[in-house]
Amino acid sequence: MKIEIITTKDEALRENGFGNVKTCNSILDSINSMGYNAMLHVCQTIEDLNEIVKRRPDFVILAVKYIITEDGKTIWLSEFFVKNGINFSGSLKDTLMFDADKVLAKSYLKDKGIHTPRYFTAVPGEYKRDYDIPINYPLFLKPMYSKNYNNKDELSIVNNFSEFEDKVLSLYSLYKAPILVEEYIDGQDFSVSIIKSQNTEMLVSSIEILPPKVDKKLMFLNKEVKKENNKEFISIEDKVITNRVENLAIDVYIDLEIRDFGQIDIRTNRSGHCFFMNANLVPDMTHGVSPFLEAFKIELGLGYDEVLELIVAE
Repeated sequence: MKIEIITTKDEALRENGFGNVKTCNSILDSINSMGYNAMLHVCQTIEDLNEIVKRRPDFVILAVKYIITEDGKTIWLSEFFVKNGINFSGSLKDTLMFDADKVLAKSYLKDKGIHTPRYFTAVPGEYKRDYDIPINYPLFLKPMYSKNYNNKDELSIVNNFSEFEDKVLSLYSLYKAPILVEEYIDGQDFSVSIIKSQNTEMLVSSIEILPPKVDKKLMFLNKEVKKENNKEFISIEDKVITNRVENLAIDVYIDLEIRDFGQIDIRTNRSGHCFFMNANLVPDMTHGVSPFLEAFKIELGLGYDEVLELIVAE
């Protein structure tokens, strides 16, 4: 079987996922080790994509949702390969829009009866006074569209109007997009990885994500200097919580009409109620740090190559 992995230049990436060339090379090595004939292509133009169509691969792995050409045109890869009759990994464009637009996903799922944090959007200067804010503090702020937002929780929480104004302005200046403002859910973070197998059954694994550790001595000496370790992934000990988290993730998977695979992020409040946070449909595939991969490793004992083989086989 001829397989081609499609990505774009690292500097052109607008979001996280496994689109960076280093990660794609790791995937390429893994797939070739399985005995497949795989190639990696870094695409920037419609001509690059047309060359792939001419080669007629059996299957393309989409490491990014879209590419943006030099003239600013966005080409959604799933839509392109559907039109050209080539099988591809991941979901269709209409579903991928829920990944790209956080507000769209929350609004759609709320109408389906899925619990999400209360939210609104903001741009600099939109809210003039403290009592104009529609949700009580603390609030959690992040860009509405971008997935490559790596600020830690403690840097994204605001507790008063001055902090709110400053954070909206700094995020808007950086990402040039409206800011998603959510009610802060003070609880635990979970991630659920799902792959639909060939017999249409779902392979589901869930983990708890612990926050990064902070060197408080450095923080005391200089608030701007922080030494943080990677987030820690662990098994969920409480089976009741496991069932709640996984059932919610499965509902999201079905309601969004996700195809092939996806990562659903969920947070619980102190009462154990679950809230949908994000759907990541082109999840990170970086070995050792990816919640998508680590969930399968921790819960099912599946290694890097085994998860990739499941994706290819599906």
